[in-house]
Amino acid sequence: MTTTSHYDLQVQKSLLDEVKRLAAEDGTTIDQFINVAIAEKTAALRTAAYFMTRAARADMAAFDRILAKAGGEAPCVGDEMPVGGADDLEKGS
Repeated sequence: MTTTSHYDLQVQKSLLDEVKRLAAEDGTTIDQFINVAIAEKTAALRTAAYFMTRAARADMAAFDRILAKAGGEAPCVGDEMPVGGADDLEKGS
């Protein structure tokens, strides 16, 4: 059984109106909608912290050694860089 707690939340009217509309479209209650939003934000923050912790442990010298061993074969069909290079990837072309 899930234990719940109550918290008096002050929400701007325009935001609450949007939450009401979205919750209704989703077929859920406002409480459930807000709980899911909190869970999603919590997960995103924990994930970011996890990756920052992992990145801090990185051994860049080992990374460089591994990368230096990479073969020189051409990319598989469909994996080639766009004609303009990496800049075209950022533009979505």
